[in-house]
Amino acid sequence: MEKITSSWPLPDDGIRFLSPPLIIEQLSQRALTRALYPLAVGYYPLAQGHRMQRQVQSNYLLIYCTAGKGTLQVESKNYRIRAGDCFCLPRNTPHAYKADTKDPWTIYWLHFDGDAAEDFYQHLKLSSPNLRIGVQARVVRIFDALAELRHSGYHLDEFIQGCHQLQALLSYLALLSRKQDPQGGKGLDWERLRANMQEHVHGQLNLDALAAEAKLSKYHFSKKFKALTGHSPIQYFINMKMQRACYLLDSNPRSIKQIAAEMGYEDAYYFSRLFKKVIGLSPQQYRRSLHQ
Repeated sequence: MEKITSSWPLPDDGIRFLSPPLIIEQLSQRALTRALYPLAVGYYPLAQGHRMQRQVQSNYLLIYCTAGKGTLQVESKNYRIRAGDCFCLPRNTPHAYKADTKDPWTIYWLHFDGDAAEDFYQHLKLSSPNLRIGVQARVVRIFDALAELRHSGYHLDEFIQGCHQLQALLSYLALLSRKQDPQGGKGLDWERLRANMQEHVHGQLNLDALAAEAKLSKYHFSKKFKALTGHSPIQYFINMKMQRACYLLDSNPRSIKQIAAEMGYEDAYYFSRLFKKVIGLSPQQYRRSLHQ
C-alpha cells in the first residue's frame, strides 16, 4: 500500500496534516475544486534523520527547502537540495530523498492531485525535478495558509479556498521557473529588464538597445525573452506602455492627444490604433466604459 507521508517523529513546531477521505471525495467531485486539491501538507523544521523512499506514488509531490540541505534521487540521478530549492514530482515516479546528516533541511511539503494536476505540472516546464527559486516569502505564505487547513474543523469552504491557494502556488512557481534560462547558457536579468522598460515607458525603446543591455545578440535576446514571457520584447514593451496609458485615462481628464504625447507618441491616431490592438477598445471607448 502506498504511503503518503514518512514516519519521521514530528516535533512540537512541526506540521503533518492529511485531508480526510470524505473531504477529498467532495473536492474531487465539485466543479470549483476537482481541478486541483491538496491531499496532505506539512512543515518539518531541522528535520534530522528525515528520509523517504517510494516505488509507487499515485499523486503529485512538491517539497520546498527553506534552510539546510538534503538530497533527492530520481531515476538513478542524484540532486543536491539546499535552501531556496523546490522540487516537484509527478505521479508514478519512483524516488528517494533525505535530509543532510550535518545540516538537515527545513522543508514545506505538499501532496496534491486533481483533474488538472498533470496540466499544472506540465505548466511548470521543469528541465529537471529541482527548481531553484530562492527563499520566497510569497511561497512560504501560501504553504502556511494551506497548513492552516488543519484548524478548519474540516469546513468545506475552507478547503475550497485552499484549492485555489494551491492553484496560486503552482502558477507562481511556473512564473518563477520562466525566470530561469530555459535554453541554458546566459540567462536574462528579468528585474533589470523590467526596470529599464519602466524607466522608458513614456518614451521609446528599440530591440537594439534592449539586446545591448542584456549583452546578447538581437536573435538570442528575442528568443530568450519570448520563452520567458510569451511575447516579443517590443510587444511586451508596448503592452507595458498601454497599461500605463490605461492608468492615465482612468486618473485624469486630459485629452487623448495629450495622453498620447505623454506616452511618447506624436501621432494620436497611431497611439489609438496601438491601444485598441492591445486593450480591445479605443481610448475613447475605454474611457467611456469607466462610467457605465
